[in-house]
Amino acid sequence: MQINSFDIRDVKLFTPSVYRDERGSFLESYSKRNLLIAGFCEEFVQDNQSISHKNVLRGLHFQFPPYSQGKLVRVVRGAVLDVAVDLRKDSPTFGKYVAVELSAENNQMLWIPSGFAHGFLSLADDSVFLYKCTAYYHRESEGCILWNDPLLNIDWGITDPLVSLKDSQGMLFEYFSSPF
Repeated sequence: MQINSFDIRDVKLFTPSVYRDERGSFLESYSKRNLLIAGFCEEFVQDNQSISHKNVLRGLHFQFPPYSQGKLVRVVRGAVLDVAVDLRKDSPTFGKYVAVELSAENNQMLWIPSGFAHGFLSLADDSVFLYKCTAYYHRESEGCILWNDPLLNIDWGITDPLVSLKDSQGMLFEYFSSPF
């Protein structure tokens, strides 16, 4: 497994080894042992799956402490532009983001630690997105930053995505008081 870092500390991109032959392919989608060897010691308690049509944008979501979640995300069908925004107020990259394309073809996984808002844009019809989470979903602690916030200035590559009512009413980053 290859592990890449970004300018925003603690966000990691995992690229598993894929074994291909005339029958198809095989990869370990999750190995606690391999992640421990790489110094990654998070414990996952919940797996989630979403299916999204092309141009559906979900996010930018997070959960307030003490229910905040770290997420290890991947795509098993289709492709998404995955975005993680640093909400850690003492971080030198507070308000900055990482954007990476995850797809069934590249098999990459993005680690998004607690203290980040997360969202993605589906780039293909019926993209299947999987999340491994470090904390359980807790509706009362949900938060949402507006996907097209002018301060964050995220380049989604689209101006009119399909978003939920909740996501279209996310808070502006300039009014967000970070608990992280």
